[in-house]
Amino acid sequence: MTTDHIVNHLAIWEFLVKPGCESRFEQIYGPAGDWVHLFRRAGGHLGTKLYRDASMARRYITVDHWESLYAYETFRHNFAAEYKLLDESCESLTEKETPLGTFHPVGPVS
Repeated sequence: MTTDHIVNHLAIWEFLVKPGCESRFEQIYGPAGDWVHLFRRAGGHLGTKLYRDASMARRYITVDHWESLYAYETFRHNFAAEYKLLDESCESLTEKETPLGTFHPVGPVS
């Protein structure tokens, strides 16, 4: 993500990864992984960050940065089939997947 973009929408997910699947999960969900490749096919994706919990090694969150809620919703609509296929192929890596929500900035964005 470059600093010349204003982030207007974030989609945040939490994952509990199965033991021994951490490396593969990081490859698929990381900033150069399969999910980002799918997101880049849509307009408005600004980047994805993957974070690993410092105290619980199998817990991760992803933060997907989009130009707008409209861009995110358009992506979800236009790529629904591809999204579903990729999501299903990743189910074996996790014990739990939780959408934490979608977020917008409060006040001026710097």
